Amino acid sequence: MEEWSAEQWEAAKQSGEKAAFYLYTPMCGTCAVASKMMSIIEQLLPQLQVGKANINFLENVAYEHQIESVPCLLVSDGGNVTDKIYAFQSVPFLYELLKKSID
Repeated sequence: MEEWSAEQWEAAKQSGEKAAFYLYTPMCGTCAVASKMMSIIEQLLPQLQVGKANINFLENVAYEHQIESVPCLLVSDGGNVTDKIYAFQSVPFLYELLKKSID
């Protein structure tokens, strides 16, 4: 997964295509597990724009989207954030969530 800036996230969101932005902090154990899950998702859905960022450096994104905790996955479709996921549950759960409307 590529590290995105706030500007790259905005560009992906405004592209009109489905995009996912994974937010984490480096010292979070749950984030480490979620990162591995997102790596698998990125391989399963190569057509999906996926980026990640350390939330410590994106205060404006955290404020704008009212991020309550990490890990957090913002999903946009058609220029709007459609999902904000905190519980990454499983790879199949994430796959089904992100697969919708890609094809």
